[in-house]
Amino acid sequence: MRFLFRPPADEAAGLLALPWGEPLEEWPDDQLLEVPQRGISRHVVRFAASDSTVYALKEIDERLARHEYAMLTDFEAEGLPTVSVLGICVDRPNDLPAILVTRFLEYSMSYRYLFSMRRVDHTSEQLIDTLVELLVRLHLAGIFWGDCSLSNTLFRPDAGSIAAYLVDAETVERHPSLSPGQRRYDVELATERVAAELMDLEIGGLLPDDIDPIEMATVLPQRYEALWDEVTREEVLRPEEQRYRIADRLQRLNELGFAVEEVELVSCPDGGVKLKVHTRVAESGQHRREFFRLTGLEVGEQQARRLLNDLRSFRAWLEQRDGRMVPDTVAGHRWVAEVYQPVVEAIPRDLAGRLAPPEIFHEILEHRWFLSEQAGRDVGTTAAARSYFATVLPQTPKEMTTPSVAAGGLT
Repeated sequence: MRFLFRPPADEAAGLLALPWGEPLEEWPDDQLLEVPQRGISRHVVRFAASDSTVYALKEIDERLARHEYAMLTDFEAEGLPTVSVLGICVDRPNDLPAILVTRFLEYSMSYRYLFSMRRVDHTSEQLIDTLVELLVRLHLAGIFWGDCSLSNTLFRPDAGSIAAYLVDAETVERHPSLSPGQRRYDVELATERVAAELMDLEIGGLLPDDIDPIEMATVLPQRYEALWDEVTREEVLRPEEQRYRIADRLQRLNELGFAVEEVELVSCPDGGVKLKVHTRVAESGQHRREFFRLTGLEVGEQQARRLLNDLRSFRAWLEQRDGRMVPDTVAGHRWVAEVYQPVVEAIPRDLAGRLAPPEIFHEILEHRWFLSEQAGRDVGTTAAARSYFATVLPQTPKEMTTPSVAAGGLT
C-alpha cells in the first residue's frame, strides 16, 4: 500500500493504525465514528478521528481518487468553498479501490439533515440560492462540476444564513473558462438532480407541504442566470453617472459575497464608458477579512457582517462613555475581551458544540433583540445569553464537532 498525504504529513499519523488492507465497509465500528448529519453517497464512506480532527474516508476507483485529490488540492489553494483534502491510500491489497481522505467540515450538515431537524431556520429557497451561488463561483473559476446536487454539497450555518461547500469532485473538469453551453449543461444537470432530491424528501415526509419539488427545482436556472448576469455583465455608463453607478455596482457585488478583483473602464465613441468588473472567485471575504483584522477571529462572512455591527456599537458606546475617540483595532480587542469571550466562556459544557461559537453569539444577539422588544428596553447581552442558554440552545440538535468526538477517536 502507498499513502499520499499533503503536508503536514504528521497530521495523518494517527490514521495509520486503521485497517487499510480491509474493505472499508468491513472496518470495525470501534475504530470509526457515526456522523448523524452525513448525506447519501454512491460510494462507501466512513468517518474516523485522530488528534481531535475528524476525517471522511471514501472508497473509490484509484483514477477518480487521484483526480479528486488533485482538484480539491487546487481548489483549497485558491480559496474556493470546498472540503479540505488530506490524502489518498492507493495500491491496496486484493485490488481494493483507493481511499480518499478529506477533513470533515466542522458544523456542516447534509441537506437531508437540515430538513430533518426539528429546529429548521433555513428554507428550501435558501438552499437553492446557496447552491446557485456555489455553482456561479465554480463557473467563474472555469470549473465544470458535472454532478452538482444537494447530495454533493455540505451546508454550514452562517449568521442565520447558510454557506455551501463542494464535497464531491469526481466529475469536475477544469478549463481556462466555460462556454455558455458548458454552463447551461451544468445547470441543467443540477436542476434534474435537485428535483429528484426534493421529491425524495417529499416521499420521506421531510419537505414542507407547501413546497412543490418540481416547481422549486425549476427556479434554479432563472436564479443562476440572474446571479451570473449580476456578477459578469458589462454596463455602459454616461460620464455624469460613472462615479455613483460604479460604487453601486461594487456594493451589490460585495453584498452578494463576491470580492472585486479589478474594475476595467473602456471608452465608448459617444463619450460614455463600458464598465467591466472582474470578480475574485474565492470564498466571500470582505467582512471576514475586516473582522479578522480587528479581532483576530476567523468567522463566516455573514457572521462577520453581524458581529461587526455589534463591535461598532460597542465602539460607539466606549467613545460616548469616555468622551474620546477609540481606534478601531483597540475597540476590536476590547470587544473580544469584554463582550465576545465572556459569552463564549459561559456556554454550558453540556451544550458546547451544538453550534460554532460565532454562530451562538449571533443567535444571542438576535435573542437579545427579541427579549428587548418584549421588555420595552435593552436587556443587555449578559441577560440575553443566560436566557438563550436556558431556552434556545438546548433545542438545537447536537452537531458533529471534532472536540466533542476526539475522545472516541483514534490516538
